[in-house]
Amino acid sequence: MREHRHSFEMPHSAARIWALMKDSALCFSVAPGLDRWTEYEPMVLTMEIVEPGDEIGNGLVRLLGFKLPFGRRGTARELLSDVVPERGYTFDMGTQTGTVQLVSIRPNRTRLDFVERFHLTKAPRKWFEGPIYRFINRKNEAAMRGFSRWLVDHPDYRPDLVEPEADAS
Repeated sequence: MREHRHSFEMPHSAARIWALMKDSALCFSVAPGLDRWTEYEPMVLTMEIVEPGDEIGNGLVRLLGFKLPFGRRGTARELLSDVVPERGYTFDMGTQTGTVQLVSIRPNRTRLDFVERFHLTKAPRKWFEGPIYRFINRKNEAAMRGFSRWLVDHPDYRPDLVEPEADAS
């Protein structure tokens, strides 16, 4: 079993990040055409909501189509649980499990903590677990940076969720 941890700070409020996650179907079902995930995620090719889950996203099941090394494609069925709006969730994809947590640091500054465990048990994929896992890690980290960059590049997206800066006087 392999484990990958990645944290980084974003210049956005947790509420604004969460809103984009909702529009990206990371935590909720979205209306057709609203999904923004493929705009910043270099690995995801398709996403289909199989089960929307409850009103906050617990029990959401989505089917993901994604890129693999050497031009291959893969699919994964992902279940979300432990959803706490503006704070995070747990995901389970069978061979991959993990958490996404949002930690407010100060106004418009949030740390995203990502933990993923990966375990292949069947040959021949098991033989390539290391290279596959390194590929997935690089793509996940690029997606997180892309997510933040998308928000920077779209200041008009949910300006109502930009937090007022503290008065320095």
